Amino acid sequence: MPPVCAGADDKWQTGLSLYHSSGDYGTGSTTTVTSLPLSIRRLFDNGDVTLIVPYVSVTGDCGVTLLSGVPNRTDGTCPVVTTANGKRTRTLQTRTTESGLGDIVLRGRYYLLDEQALLPTVALTAKVKFPTADRDRGLGTGEFDEGLGIELSKKLSDVWIGFVDLGYTVLGDPPDVNLRNQWNYDVGAGYYVTKELLLSAYYEGWTAALPGLSSPRDLLFAVNLAANPIRLNASIARGLSDGSPDWAFMAGLSVRF
Repeated sequence: MPPVCAGADDKWQTGLSLYHSSGDYGTGSTTTVTSLPLSIRRLFDNGDVTLIVPYVSVTGDCGVTLLSGVPNRTDGTCPVVTTANGKRTRTLQTRTTESGLGDIVLRGRYYLLDEQALLPTVALTAKVKFPTADRDRGLGTGEFDEGLGIELSKKLSDVWIGFVDLGYTVLGDPPDVNLRNQWNYDVGAGYYVTKELLLSAYYEGWTAALPGLSSPRDLLFAVNLAANPIRLNASIARGLSDGSPDWAFMAGLSVRF
């Protein structure tokens, strides 16, 4: 992603985004996810810390679960009902719509190296997902996730820039589902139409959360407009595997101050 650096007077950035995805993830049954994440970012000279608080709505048969905000096929983290005797009954194959608070995520980034000569800009990242989403309603796993990553960016010319990101997430295991830890990666390039307007494209991938399932992969096309103090961004992603939604859309607005 494009580097985020604080200006002389910029200390905070707050924004609201809309995310929507739809696909069958190889299950034969469509799952749609809509999310409204509120982000609050503290900017520093050498990095940033961001708190993300999402409201989510998921329609499906509970075969797809949000893992740190990303929809993944899990085949089993389903809404449940509790009977008078306390028995928990899974409702797999029952199509429902559940909405509410999603998992809150805290992310940090530290710029380890500034671009110079042949060396790229290098940033180290870390995240913690807090299990604030209701597992019994299929909105999350109900477990903590922790992740580490590295982001590289390099100017290729006056108008072209390249990106490479790599990350690893330790996924918490909900009851009756043995989720694998995930690698994620992306490779992309951006073109500055103007100093403020960046067009970019990425190839993204994640390892499957369950053995034997298709790993999510997609192509993402994004536009970012940075006209201080307002910043606009939008993207569209096309799934390339059964592990991904067929399509995903995102649009957001943020303000620095």
